[in-house]
Amino acid sequence: MKEEKRKIQLTGGSTLTISLPIKWAREAGIKQGDELSLIQRSDNSLVITPEKKEKEQTKSAELKLSEKESFEDNFRYLIAHYLVGYDLIKLLSPSGFGAEERKRIKEEVRKRLIGMEVVGESSKEIVLQSFLKYEDFTLRDAIRSMSEIILSMQGDAISALEKGDSNLAEDIVERDNEIDRFYLLIVRQLKAAMSDPELAKKIGVGRQRDSLGYRIIVKSMERIGDHVENIAKNSMLMNPKSPVSLGVQSLGGIKEIGFRAENLFTRTLASLSNTDMKGANEAIRDANALIDKLDEINERVLAEELSITEKIHLLSIMESLGRIAKYCEDIAEVTINMGTKIAGELEF
Repeated sequence: MKEEKRKIQLTGGSTLTISLPIKWAREAGIKQGDELSLIQRSDNSLVITPEKKEKEQTKSAELKLSEKESFEDNFRYLIAHYLVGYDLIKLLSPSGFGAEERKRIKEEVRKRLIGMEVVGESSKEIVLQSFLKYEDFTLRDAIRSMSEIILSMQGDAISALEKGDSNLAEDIVERDNEIDRFYLLIVRQLKAAMSDPELAKKIGVGRQRDSLGYRIIVKSMERIGDHVENIAKNSMLMNPKSPVSLGVQSLGGIKEIGFRAENLFTRTLASLSNTDMKGANEAIRDANALIDKLDEINERVLAEELSITEKIHLLSIMESLGRIAKYCEDIAEVTINMGTKIAGELEF
C-alpha cells in the first residue's frame, strides 16, 4: 500500500477520529465492531494491529516428506517450519510411515524441538503441535538456561580429560543436544518478534536491531557448546590417563586455559546481561590474551613424550578452547554494538 494521508476529525466535541484505508481493512479482514490494538512507540507514532481471532492464532502447515531425501534432509524442512513459527504441522508420507521411521520422528521431535508434541497420527500422517507460549519463557530465561548448561559442560569437560572419565564425557555430549534445542527455540522467538511488536516487548526485545544481535549471540553460544562437545569427544578417544602419563606440563596448561575460558564465558554473559560495555571490552582483551597463550601450550604438548594420536587429540582440544575464546569475543562485540544508542531510534 502506498503512503496515504488522513485528516483528523473531531466527533462529538471531544473525540478525535481518523478513517482507515479500505484496502488495508479488507486485507486484514476488519469489519464493523472489530477491535484494534494501538501501541505507542517512543517517537509517539502508533502501531495499529488487528486483534487476532482465536482461529487465526494457530498457524498451520502441511509438510510432504520426500522419499528421495534422507531422514535428516526431511527433518531440516520440519525445523524450518518450526523456526518460522508454525504451531500445527502435519507431516505427510505418500507411501505411509514405517514403524521405525515413526518412532525416530517422535524421538527427534522430543529431543530437538522444545514445545512440540505429537497430537495425532494415522498411517500416512503425523500431526505435531506447539504448546509453548513465548511469554512464558522469555528471551532472557532461554539465554540463562542455555548459558548454565554450557558452563556445567565446560567444567566437566576439563575434569573428564584430567580423570580419563569417559562416562562424564559421554554425558557432556548428550547435554549438547539441550544447547541445540534452546538455540532453535530462541531463533523461533526472534523470528516471531520481528513481526509482532507486542510479543517483542513481552520476551524482552526492545529494538528491531536487537533481534539480529541476539541471533548472533545465541549462534555463538551454540558453537561454544559444539566446541565443548569436541573437547569431550577427544577425551573419550584417548585411553584413560593419569595426570602424570598425560604430561604434567601439557595437562597443567590445558587446565589453565580451560579455567580461563570458563571464566571468560561467565564474564562475557554478565556484560551482556548488564549491558556493560566496559566489561565487554575487558572480555575482548582477555579473549585475545588467552588466544595468544595457546601457542605456548601447544609447544608444551608437542614437546611431551606422548604418542602422535594423543598429541592430535590434545591439540584439537586446544583448538576448541581457542574457538571458545573467539566466540566470547564475538558476543562481547555484539554487546557493545547493542549498548550503543542511536539518536531517534525507534523501539518496539
